Amino acid sequence: MRIGEIAALVGVTPRAVRHYHHLGLLPEPARLANGYREYGIRDAVLLARVRRLTELGLGLDEVRDVLAEDAGRELVEVLEELDADLARQEAVVRERRARLAGLLDAARDGRLIAEGPVSPELAALLAGVGELPDSPMAVKDREILTLLDTVVPADERARLMGLMHEVSASAGQVYGLLDALVDAPVDDPRVEEAARALAGALPDGIGGFELPAEGAGGLADVFFAELAPAQAAVVRRALVLVSERIDGRGGRDGRDRD
Repeated sequence: MRIGEIAALVGVTPRAVRHYHHLGLLPEPARLANGYREYGIRDAVLLARVRRLTELGLGLDEVRDVLAEDAGRELVEVLEELDADLARQEAVVRERRARLAGLLDAARDGRLIAEGPVSPELAALLAGVGELPDSPMAVKDREILTLLDTVVPADERARLMGLMHEVSASAGQVYGLLDALVDAPVDDPRVEEAARALAGALPDGIGGFELPAEGAGGLADVFFAELAPAQAAVVRRALVLVSERIDGRGGRDGRDRD
């Protein structure tokens, strides 16, 4: 058989046969006097095996290991490893399809936000808040929450979004106070008023999220860069007030001090 004939018989392309020769998966047969390769039945059997192994999902390096006489692993070991890998991929696909189903339901019901897709925790939080008030700070807050939804680890994200549910009820008043400070200096007396209103809206649990100092890099700098100086001062002062409130109730762990 010529290369085109063996390729057609096994169901591959002549280019694939040449590639297998190049990689050493398929030995090159002897050439006839006219220079053409002459393939036999054993070549076809080996080529068919290469095709079956690749169709199972083995990479060509793994196929070479299986075919080599001094292969470090038996075929059953390679296939078991492949089966485990496919099971992992299958689980990932199932999880992604489950998330996609939720997003499709939200899109069909008009509940999919412009910044989506987002986690179920943030989607539930935003659904509970309802329509955004006519406030630049509210829009910015929503953008920051969407960023946190992506960068905060999953276990912390669930806890943070749960805490934010407690904030949403009184958020409208706080947004208004923060909007009024967009052009104010940091020593404006309204900073303290807004900080106390924000601290009153924040639950004690928010004190467990330590915000690094400015200049440390990372999320804190991104967060404060979005705020006007007086607004940033409000947030920092509010976190101090929350810490003082927690300390006044017996410490962060909820136990009385000696």
